[in-house]
Amino acid sequence: MSLPLTTLFENNQRWADKVNQRDPGFFEKLSLQQAPEYLWIGCSDSRVPANELIGLLPGEVFVHRNIANLIVHSDLNCLSTIQFAVDVLAVKHIIVCGHYGCGGVNAALQGKRVGLVDNWLRHIHDINQKHEILMSAQPDIITQSDRLCELNVIEQVLNACQTTVVQDAWQRGQPLTVHGWVYRLNNGLLHDLKISISSQEELLDCYNDAVNNLRLGK
Repeated sequence: MSLPLTTLFENNQRWADKVNQRDPGFFEKLSLQQAPEYLWIGCSDSRVPANELIGLLPGEVFVHRNIANLIVHSDLNCLSTIQFAVDVLAVKHIIVCGHYGCGGVNAALQGKRVGLVDNWLRHIHDINQKHEILMSAQPDIITQSDRLCELNVIEQVLNACQTTVVQDAWQRGQPLTVHGWVYRLNNGLLHDLKISISSQEELLDCYNDAVNNLRLGK
């Protein structure tokens, strides 16, 4: 049964009161500026709250979310977020975070028709096909799903690094690193896919190492 909207406002009041008790003047200070060091690009799934799972307060992480945490070179929404985060806010880290059990990844993996979003998930189909040998080596559908979630994050890290925004930032010597993580819903823990890229020179080696680590089960 859904909660009445009045309950949400009551929850908001309690949350604001709690924050003010812990840090008087927090919201006044927050309203004057935002200076996050992190851009989080994650899935829209309601079970993956970016700020909470990394223990950061409002103002400490800039967030973009979409279905299956994709970075598509024609998606002006995502690209505009990256551009603002890098060029205006000068974030030092871009974190691409997927999650195991992702509904978008599973729909693409199993060929389920969902609706208009099927066109968006075509990008996941392409990743599945690109890594067909690695995917076919997985023993069951659960392992396949986990592996495709990981591969998707690695591919989106590559996509982020290949945007003109990130390339230009590196070209002018701006410190910026792109990372790939996966979140596990059933224990609340993050898994580092060991892909962190800070320059064009590192790009292909880091990407290939991350994919090879999956092949080797690391």
